[in-house]
Amino acid sequence: MEKVLISACLLGVNCRYDGGNCRVSIPNDWALVPFCPEMAGGLGVPRYPAEITGGDGNDVLAGRARVINSLGQDVTEEYIAGAQAALAICRKEGVTRAILKSRSPSCGLSQIYDGSHQNVLRPGPGVCAALLGQHGIKVESM
Repeated sequence: MEKVLISACLLGVNCRYDGGNCRVSIPNDWALVPFCPEMAGGLGVPRYPAEITGGDGNDVLAGRARVINSLGQDVTEEYIAGAQAALAICRKEGVTRAILKSRSPSCGLSQIYDGSHQNVLRPGPGVCAALLGQHGIKVESM
């Protein structure tokens, strides 16, 4: 059975910034490894929504962009720490595939919010999706 890292909110865990979840139907032929990079990085629930400013997750990892919450607080280090924790779990558990929550500044794969906190999407991955992809983990979005 394939081990798959999955955003915990997709399994119904109330770990989203607003204290809710995004439960979806998941195939039962996977061995799931639930994970929330934002919580693993030290952010609580609920928390202020955050967006990447100045680029995407790859740019955050390269030091060219920051993750800023709606109060203007820089939470970049927490997002990087959560992504690193996700990668460590993948390595420890032998995970080669991840199913992550779309549009999240951590987990988004092809779209994230643009940093304006005005509900505007831009292309690009979140911090965790970028790091996992850089290390050969196949990332998919739900």
